Amino acid sequence: MSRDDAPLPPPARDWHALSADEAAAHLDTHPVRGLDEADAAERLARHGENRLPLPPGKSALLRFVAQLTQPLVLVLIVAGAVTTALGEYVDAGVILGVVLVNAVIGFVQEGKAEAALAALARAMAAEAVVVRGGRKQRLGAHALVPGDVVLLAAGDRVPADLRLVEARGLQAMEASLTGESAAVRKLPEPLPADTLLADRTNMAYAGTMVVSGQGVGLVAATGGATETGRISRLIAEAPDLQTPLTKKMAAFSNWLLLAIGGLALLTFGVGLLRGERAFDMFMAAVALSVGAIPEGLPAAVTITLAIGVSRMARRRAIIRKLPAVEALGSTTVICSDKTGTLTENQMTVREVWAGGDRHEVSGSGYAPEGKIGDDDYPPAIDGALRELLVAGVLCNDAGLFRKDGRWEIAGDPTEGALLVLAKKGGLDEATLQAVFPRLDVLPFDSVLQYMATAHEVEGVRLAYVKGAIERLLPRCGDMLDAAGDPALLDVAAIERHAQAMAGRGYRVLALARAACGDGALCEDALAAQPLTFLGLVGMIDPPRPRAIGAVKACHGAGIAVKMITGDHALTALAIARQLGIDPGAGGALTGRELAVLDDAALARAAVACNVFARVEPEQKLRLVRALQQRGEVVAMTGDGVNDAPALKSADIGVAMGLSGTDVAREAAAMVLTDDNFASIEAAVEEGRGVYDNLVKFITWTLPTNFGEGLVIVAAILAGATLPITPLQILWINMTTAVLLGLMLAFEPVERGLMQRPPRPPQAPVLDRALIARIVLVSVLMLAGAYGLFLVELAQGATLAEARTVAVNVFVVVETFYLFNCRSLTRSFVAVGLFSNPWVWVGAGIMIGLQLLLTYLPLMNRLFGTAPIGLAEWAVIAAVGWLASLVVGAEKRFRLFAPAGRAGGR
Repeated sequence: MSRDDAPLPPPARDWHALSADEAAAHLDTHPVRGLDEADAAERLARHGENRLPLPPGKSALLRFVAQLTQPLVLVLIVAGAVTTALGEYVDAGVILGVVLVNAVIGFVQEGKAEAALAALARAMAAEAVVVRGGRKQRLGAHALVPGDVVLLAAGDRVPADLRLVEARGLQAMEASLTGESAAVRKLPEPLPADTLLADRTNMAYAGTMVVSGQGVGLVAATGGATETGRISRLIAEAPDLQTPLTKKMAAFSNWLLLAIGGLALLTFGVGLLRGERAFDMFMAAVALSVGAIPEGLPAAVTITLAIGVSRMARRRAIIRKLPAVEALGSTTVICSDKTGTLTENQMTVREVWAGGDRHEVSGSGYAPEGKIGDDDYPPAIDGALRELLVAGVLCNDAGLFRKDGRWEIAGDPTEGALLVLAKKGGLDEATLQAVFPRLDVLPFDSVLQYMATAHEVEGVRLAYVKGAIERLLPRCGDMLDAAGDPALLDVAAIERHAQAMAGRGYRVLALARAACGDGALCEDALAAQPLTFLGLVGMIDPPRPRAIGAVKACHGAGIAVKMITGDHALTALAIARQLGIDPGAGGALTGRELAVLDDAALARAAVACNVFARVEPEQKLRLVRALQQRGEVVAMTGDGVNDAPALKSADIGVAMGLSGTDVAREAAAMVLTDDNFASIEAAVEEGRGVYDNLVKFITWTLPTNFGEGLVIVAAILAGATLPITPLQILWINMTTAVLLGLMLAFEPVERGLMQRPPRPPQAPVLDRALIARIVLVSVLMLAGAYGLFLVELAQGATLAEARTVAVNVFVVVETFYLFNCRSLTRSFVAVGLFSNPWVWVGAGIMIGLQLLLTYLPLMNRLFGTAPIGLAEWAVIAAVGWLASLVVGAEKRFRLFAPAGRAGGR
C-alpha cells in the first residue's frame, strides 16, 4: 500500500490507547531507525511545518475604522460635525481630537490581544534530537513531521506531541498544560481510550518540560494538531466579550442619541407650527443638539479608566485593556486556577513521620526557611529522623540553588522538596553527597514505583530507597526507632499515618535503606534482604499565605471564589479548605463527572460547586461560559497554556506575571506582577472605585446637558429669544467637562467599598434615585438660568448681558453641584473637604476662565458676552448655593432614593 493510500492516523486524543507497535504501524515508521530523509521531506510538504497556524486577522485599517463605529464615538462625531457646520473649527478640532485619541487607544489594545496566538507559537521547542535513517541529528523543531523518532532528556522542552515507546525514569512537568502540580512519571504502556489528558502517562505533549530521565517518542502530532494547537484554536474561537461598562455605556449612548434626535425634531416641528422661520428653527435644533450631547463623556470614561490603570499598577496589577478596570469592580465570581495562582507552585514537605514520632514542618516553597517541629518541643535531628533526611538527599537527582535572590530547583519538584527539608533540618546536600558519593543507581521505574542509590557509609555499602509506600512497606523487615536503633515494624501505625497524610491532601513518600553487596544495584539485589523502614514524608503545593486573607475579603465583598484545577480532587479539596473555600455539599467535581453533564446540569453545577478537579481546558471554558449564562460577571485567573482559552472568554482574565506563560499573559486583560491572588482583591477595590467615579461624572454632567436642552425648548415654546447660543453651550460643555467633571476621576476610594455586594450585572448605570436627582438639578438649572435671563431683560440689560448671566448660572451651579457629586449618598464634608485637592484646583481655574469670558473684550466678541456687575454675581452665587442645599437635602432625607439602596458611593 502506498503512503498516499495509507489510512489517516487516528485523532490525537486516541494515540494513548494504542500500543507502541500499533502507533508505529499507524505512523508508517520504524521505532528505532525512524524515517528516511526523503520520506520526512514528503511528509513535511504534506503536513506543513511544526508551527501553530495563525488565522488571518483584520487589517489595521478595518480595526481602526471599527473604533469609530461605537455609539459614544458617534455622539462625538455628530458634535464635531455640528460645530464644523457652525464654523467653529477650533471647537470642532477639540472634539474630533478626542475621537482620535479614543480610536487610537482601542486600536492599540485590540492589536495586543491578537498577540496571544503568537505567544503560543513561541512555546514550541526550538530544537530536538531526532533519529532519521538510523542516525541521530539535531533539527529545528519546525522540521519535525509525524512519524519522526525523538529522543528526550532532562531539561528538554518537548517539541511535538509524542507517543512514548521508551521511558527510563522519565518525568515531565505538565502544569502549564494540565494544571498537575507534581512532575508526571512516564511509561510506554497503552491506556484506556477514555483516559483524561492529565493521566496519559504514555504521551509527552508539546511545550511541556522534561525534568528527569530519558525517553524515546514517536511524533504523533505537529503544529495545529497538537494539544497546544487545540488550545490555540480555542483561543482564536473565543469571542472578545464586552465588559459590563461597555455594554451599559453602549445602551446608554443609543438611548441618548435617540432622545436627542427626537427632541431636536420635536423642537424644529413645534417652531414651524408656531410660524417661526425654518432657518431659525434649524439653528435652535442645532443649539439643542449641541447642548444635550455630553461631549466630554467619552473622554471622561477613557481618562477615568486610565487613572484606574495607574492606581492598579501601584498595587501590582497591570491592565492590558482599559475596560477591564471597571469589569473587576463588577465581578461576582472569581474562577481561579490552583497551581501557581492560589498556591506557590513549589512542592513543600509539611509533615514527617519517623521513629514513631510525627513532626510538622514550617515554611513553604523552595526557600529553606522554617523548621522541623515546633518551638516548644523541637526534635533532635538524629536517629531515625536524621537518617530519613539523609536518605532524602542521597536518593535524589534534583538540585537546589539560589538565583536572582530566589531559591529554585533543577529537576523533579518532589525531590527538590526533600532537599529543602534536609536544609531545614540543618543538613547540607553538597556535604552529604561529597562525604557519601553515589556508587550506583537504580532509576525510578513506573512498575517498581521506587528509586534506589548505593553509597558507602562508614565502611558499609548501603542502598537508600524512596518510593510508594504500598511497594516499599511489604518489603521492610524492621524500622528505626527515634534513637536510630532497629525496632519491630509497626505496619498498622505506618499505614494509619500514611492514610492520615493522604487525607490531608499530601503526596506521601516512604523512605527505607538496606545493606547491599558490591555488585550492581538492581531489583534482584534489593530483593535479597529486607529493607529497614526509615519513615514517611507528606508534601503538598501549599497555598500562598496572603491568598487566604484575599479569599476571605472576596467573600466579604459578596464575590464567590471557585477553584478550577487540573490537579487531583483530594489535593484540590485540601487546598480549598486551607484557603477557606467551601467545596459545597458534593465536594469536588472532576472533569470526568463534568464531561457527562449537559449544558443545563453544568450551569447548576457551576453555581453549586466551588471546587473542580482534573479539569481539561475545554471544561474550564465551559464552566466560565455556564456562569456567564447565569448572569455572573466572571474573572478567571491562571498561569498556564491550559488556562488561556478561559482567560480570553472571561469578562476579565487575570494572568500571573512571574510564573505565568506568555500565552496566558497575552490572552488576559490583567497581569499580576507579584503572582499573588491577594492583588486581585486590591484590583477589585480599585475597579469598584473607578465605576463609582464614572457614575459620579455621569450624574454630574447630565443635568447641564439636560438643563441646556430644557432652556432651548422653553424659549421655543415661549416664542422668546434663545437664552444661550450654540457657541456658548459648547464653551460650557467643553470647559466644565475638563476642569470640573474630570476632577471626579481623582476621587479616592470611599470607605466601606468592599463591604458592598457586587453590582447586579443587569443593573443600569443610573438607578431611579440618580435619574430623579439629575432631573431635579436640570430643573434647577432651567429655573435659575432662564429665570435670571428674563429678569435681566426686564430690568433693561442688553441681550449679551442677559446671556452672560445665564451662562454663568450654568457654570456656578455645576461648580456647587460638583462638590455634591464627590459622594452620591453622603455630603462632601463627610468624605473630606480636601481629600481630593484636584476638585478645588479645577473649580479655581474654571472661575478664572469665567471671569475672562465675562470681562475680556476678545472673549466678549468671540462668544457674545458682556461684563456684568457685583449684584448679578451675588444672585448667581445664591442660585448655586440654593441648588447645593436642595441636593444636600435630597441626599440626607433620600426623597427619591428607595430604602436600602447600596451605600458608600
